[in-house]
Amino acid sequence: MSTTDLAQTPEHRPKPTTVRIAAVQYLLRAIDDWAGFENQVRFVMKAAGEYKPQFVMFPEIFTTQLLSFMDTQDVSAAVRSLHQYTEAYTALFRELAARWGTHIIGGSHPTIIDGQLINRAYLFTPEGRVFTQDKIHLTRWEREKWKGDPGHHLSVFDTPHGRIAILICYDIEFPELSRMVCEKGADILFVPSCTDDRQGFWRVRYCCHARAIENQVYVAVTGTVGNLAVEGLGLHFGQAAIITPSDFPFARDGIAAEGVPNMEQIVIADVDLSKLVSNRINGTTIPLYDKRHDVYDNEVDIVNTR
Repeated sequence: MSTTDLAQTPEHRPKPTTVRIAAVQYLLRAIDDWAGFENQVRFVMKAAGEYKPQFVMFPEIFTTQLLSFMDTQDVSAAVRSLHQYTEAYTALFRELAARWGTHIIGGSHPTIIDGQLINRAYLFTPEGRVFTQDKIHLTRWEREKWKGDPGHHLSVFDTPHGRIAILICYDIEFPELSRMVCEKGADILFVPSCTDDRQGFWRVRYCCHARAIENQVYVAVTGTVGNLAVEGLGLHFGQAAIITPSDFPFARDGIAAEGVPNMEQIVIADVDLSKLVSNRINGTTIPLYDKRHDVYDNEVDIVNTR
């Protein structure tokens, strides 16, 4: 793939601009009904919207908060029953995206598609349009306990504020996915996540840094915090962050902003897309362009040294 393909010619790129990202560390607290969920979401969006961000991101499967007032003896059936709220969920976030004039990555929501349980992320635009990205790689819990089904396709969304992609939690641990979307011009990777322990959190977080470096791209990540009296949701370890490449034009430690772990809060940072365009060509290293495609097409040799 040529440099022109990756950097995009001027007529195919938005003008370099500063983009404000708000990443929500969403607190999973017990609620009594849908109104409890809606009230909390509206409160969070008001807090975020007043900072006039171009993007607001909620965590992976944060709608499992609704399980706090549902029958969860059969956890697989309970997660499937969340699908009944899909219409109300999408209506709420379409309204909020229009109200605050922002793009919302509405975390992800368990959705039934053709009888399959999909962990689906939703992107809501200020104009009322809705786009989706399914989780490609499922964790063991999702496969074995929830009996979920994987997605199969990636998308890059061309917005007025740059090209973005959504990789849900575990998907950021597979570098091929990030490279695929970045070779299609992604400027920001949004990673809604949900991790129950520190080890899981750091697996996702370290991979976010690696993907930012490998692809010279911004990565925004956030997770759920708090707990619910539901199997698999009793503990959460979460910390939002906006991560940058590691080079001179960016934050020294590759962190534009990060939250306090396990607290309900919103993490906000401005990122400059023009720095990406320059860094991908003039950076200290340029890994997005330097990939040796000819070598990657070759078989790996197994050498017997005995």
